[in-house]
Amino acid sequence: MEKYFTVAETAEYLNTSERFVRRLVAERRIAFHHVGRHVRFALSDLDGWLAAGRVEPITRRSVWHAVREVA
Repeated sequence: MEKYFTVAETAEYLNTSERFVRRLVAERRIAFHHVGRHVRFALSDLDGWLAAGRVEPITRRSVWHAVREVA
C-alpha cells in the first residue's frame, strides 16, 4: 500500500519549507497527485526525486581519471 503525504508532511520529510514544496509543484519539478482540490505526494516518488538529485563527492581518483580522459 502506497503512503501519500500532504504538502506539510512532504516539507517535513524533505526537511524544507512548505513554500519550497509548493514552488516545486508550480514548476512541475516534482511528481504529485491531485485528490480533488488537494495535492498529495507518493513516498516512492519523493524517494526517487531525492535519489535523482544525488551528487557524488569529488575524489582525487575521479579528478585524475577525468584529466586523463581529456588528454
